[in-house]
Amino acid sequence: MKQSSKKISTGTAALYCRLSRDDNMDSESNSIQNQKKILQKAAKDKGYTDTIFFVDDGITGTTMKRPGFQKMIAAIEAGYISAVFVKDLSRLGRNYIEVGKLTEEFLPLHDVRLVAVSDGVDSDEGEDDFTPFKNIMNATLS
Repeated sequence: MKQSSKKISTGTAALYCRLSRDDNMDSESNSIQNQKKILQKAAKDKGYTDTIFFVDDGITGTTMKRPGFQKMIAAIEAGYISAVFVKDLSRLGRNYIEVGKLTEEFLPLHDVRLVAVSDGVDSDEGEDDFTPFKNIMNATLS
């Protein structure tokens, strides 16, 4: 396992966007375009200039078998990604067990920073004791 270290603008940031068919497709706050703007700004504010978008449009968060998500996981496993930015934790998924494995095991194992902009989560700024609770709520709301 890699040792965790604070990363400030090192490596490539994955900017992950997801919009489910169940989400309000007319809502600008959840649109893919709006998510991209939010994530690009957040990554830039954290010092990341090398970014890549991974997008799943129209796919539910109850499954982790989403093409864009799987490509992002493969890029992390290959060592290309040092940070993952999402608008909020529900964009990662709505299966709290799988999202928990991702945030508590997989990302730390690969020394990848997680930033959930709207939720105020940044793994480089310490533990957020409410993250597991947020994941449960996201699963409940799916």
